[in-house]
Amino acid sequence: MALINNLRGLRLVYPAIPGGILFPKTLTNFRANFKPYFVSSPHKTIIISAEISAKPSPAQQQQQNSFTVSYLINSCGLSPEASISASQKLQLRSRERPDAVLALLRDYGFSKTQISKLIRKRPRLLLADTQKTLLPKLEFFHSIGVSQSDLTRTLSSDVTLLTRSLENQIIPSYNFLRSVLLSDEKIVSALKRTTWIFHEDYSKSLLPNVGFLSELGVPQKCIALLLTHFPEAVMQRHEEFCKTVREVKEMGFDTQKTTFVLAVHVISGKGNKSIRKRCIEAYKSWGWSEDMILAAFRKHPHCMILSEKKIMRSMDFFVNKMGLPSGMIAECPVVLFFSMEKRIIPRCSVIEVLLSKGLIKDIRLSTVLLPAEKCYLERFVMKYKEEVPELMSVYRGKVDSRGLM
Repeated sequence: MALINNLRGLRLVYPAIPGGILFPKTLTNFRANFKPYFVSSPHKTIIISAEISAKPSPAQQQQQNSFTVSYLINSCGLSPEASISASQKLQLRSRERPDAVLALLRDYGFSKTQISKLIRKRPRLLLADTQKTLLPKLEFFHSIGVSQSDLTRTLSSDVTLLTRSLENQIIPSYNFLRSVLLSDEKIVSALKRTTWIFHEDYSKSLLPNVGFLSELGVPQKCIALLLTHFPEAVMQRHEEFCKTVREVKEMGFDTQKTTFVLAVHVISGKGNKSIRKRCIEAYKSWGWSEDMILAAFRKHPHCMILSEKKIMRSMDFFVNKMGLPSGMIAECPVVLFFSMEKRIIPRCSVIEVLLSKGLIKDIRLSTVLLPAEKCYLERFVMKYKEEVPELMSVYRGKVDSRGLM
């Protein structure tokens, strides 16, 4: 101990040497254990003051491990297995800092389950400085309009966001997004879809990709639509993004319309590619030609990323139940997106009754399924309430349309 105390107070003065500090040979063996905490050269000397950082003994190490595991179980809600695993990355010596971290998370609405999830994914979060590191980031996201529930859900799903620098990463990304989306509300919407808009350096992909769309004449509102609702599409590597955009342009999409950026989203990514393939096969099974599929894609690009189950059920109803030609759906693919129970079946049941009674001669899916409920009821229910008083009951599902046909 006397030797250590003497070394802690040791002050050595040596002539300044360009490019580094000269250590005497007698201290060579101690270099690895020294932790410099003050270096300066006011005149032509460098003053070095150092201390030895002693490693904990095996008994102390075992005690720290035991405390860490116990804390992770009792205070963080981790399982014994998860706690032991986390203790390999984390050594707690006291409760002060981890208690402060947990208190802050609870104050911001994180549930016990969410806190356990956070710590399990990032054990060293318990060592973060609440005032300098965590609180400023939580306050920032709260200030731009991220609700408490959205913030806790987002961060518990991706705790890495809390490790990003506020000044060097998060705020610069926010400033760029604000310049494109023009509102915090849209930024929050994009964040809820992917935290990666704040993870990556915006100058690598976002900036050049947005610039490329602008060069092609895509309106700012369309770019904002794509970035707000489908940010992953704009975060592709620049070369891949340009390839995707050119492919969409070659398909005949108008760069001035929203369908252009929607098609960019559909074409983007390997996942969407496999979905598109299944959609094409589903449509072909109902007799759609390649030209019909492309025409439907141009009208409503997202018809190419519907679930196969949804496509088959809707087509079966329109073609086999309603007796409509398959091509009619290709001309108005948006109808495939409506709910069977809430819109398609109630409205088409009324139409079946009107057709059976000769009150209407033919139908267009766009006039039956697209209008708002009030307009639909006025046109097809209230207009014929004297001839068929039960129409409203048919629409509400209280009377089977087959009994009136």
